[in-house]
Amino acid sequence: MEPRNNTKISKFILLGLSEELELQPLIFGLFLSMYLITVFGNLLIILAVSSDSHLHTPMYFFLSNLSFVDICFISTTIPKMLWNIQMQSQVITYEGCITQMYFYILFAGLDDFLLAVMAYDRYVAICHPLHYTVVMNIWFCGCLVLVSWVISAMYSLLHSLMVLHLSFCSDLEIHHFFCETKQLVQLACYDTFLNNTVLCFGAVIMGGGPLTGIIYSYSKIVSSICGISSAHGKYRAFSTCVSHLSIVSLFYFSGLGVYLSSAATHSSHSSATGSVMYTVVTPMLNPFIYSLRNKDIKRALKRFFGMETFKKRPFSLGLKKYP
Repeated sequence: MEPRNNTKISKFILLGLSEELELQPLIFGLFLSMYLITVFGNLLIILAVSSDSHLHTPMYFFLSNLSFVDICFISTTIPKMLWNIQMQSQVITYEGCITQMYFYILFAGLDDFLLAVMAYDRYVAICHPLHYTVVMNIWFCGCLVLVSWVISAMYSLLHSLMVLHLSFCSDLEIHHFFCETKQLVQLACYDTFLNNTVLCFGAVIMGGGPLTGIIYSYSKIVSSICGISSAHGKYRAFSTCVSHLSIVSLFYFSGLGVYLSSAATHSSHSSATGSVMYTVVTPMLNPFIYSLRNKDIKRALKRFFGMETFKKRPFSLGLKKYP
């Protein structure tokens, strides 16, 4: 890794998803809509969990943390993209780019770890139900979230410091709608073997580690469900995992698809387009997936908005019965 040269880089150019001017209003409207839906949808999940004491359980504690992280995750990239489109500018400052990269890696890592923690929570609930309240106590749940934050922050800081030591050439165009680490490394003038090595090993450890935990947890869950004799019992046990499995599939398959497509085609444009799936679409679908199939969330939201007071009650004229 070479030290930086004396030329001070002040800005980068974000080329975005498309450089065609006629498409910019469409892109702006589409991404503004998805951003607002994501923020309000995940805020509703947080409000529902925090306002209803029946949802003060480990599963919903992790879900509210995931919703908070998803809001932060999408807010790291989309507001700057919308601002650039509105101002008809493609510029992002050097400091802004490094900051955006740091928080992008931070919240992506947190998504990984929280999905793994939620899988472990389902494993304990289904495979060891009698020990669930003892194992998943408030201190242990808090420690799991804290450790996820610490590891993700340290990993993100590592990449940020390594990029800070790079020297960049005159070509400062990033073929993406945000400051993606791999794109920044490709703009460096000198040998980036160390950066690429850390990127590769980091992806394996930070992505593969939690995914391995998820696969192991669900292998045990499936084995435990198969041991349940009644069909109704199997359905109830599996139904608690469907929402989480849907989010995991969306997040990992979209991320893997982006990696494989960019490796096969070496196209920055296809990588940028594909990354919309896990940076925007997955956080947006999270509240829909967890609320549409979840009676507890629906009930909590109705209570929050005072809708339960309008439930139908038996009609009575208040007449007394006489013998």
